[in-house]
Amino acid sequence: MKHFILILTFTLICITSKAHDHNFFNEAKNLFDKEQYEDSKFLFHRNIVYNPKDSESYLYLAKIFKIEDDKKQEEKNIRTALLLDPKNEEAMYLLIDIELERSNFSKAEELSKDFKKICVKMCQKLASIESRIKDFERKDAS
Repeated sequence: MKHFILILTFTLICITSKAHDHNFFNEAKNLFDKEQYEDSKFLFHRNIVYNPKDSESYLYLAKIFKIEDDKKQEEKNIRTALLLDPKNEEAMYLLIDIELERSNFSKAEELSKDFKKICVKMCQKLASIESRIKDFERKDAS
């Protein structure tokens, strides 16, 4: 009987812990949506402590750092999100945008080919990416 109670207690602790961890992300996302970036950043970091492989937390941190104009942290978090989830369309799009801003069009073009392979929800963004690359090529040719 003691063994059963121990297992039951451990199971309940794990379930409670998992539910609690998930609430950090949801609460952080709600704060992000309300534009309370400092508070949401704290909770996304906290969620990562409990869920280090949560690519969505890294993605939202990247968005916050983009708003704060911290390019280094923005890119670091985008790359981490992509490392954890290589099919994360939004992270891939944000990385392409960074490369376009740097005028690193060859890298942006390479990433856009990868983006084409994974896009499901954001495929309409391809036209914008390709247009920006072609604009650069036209300017470069003149």
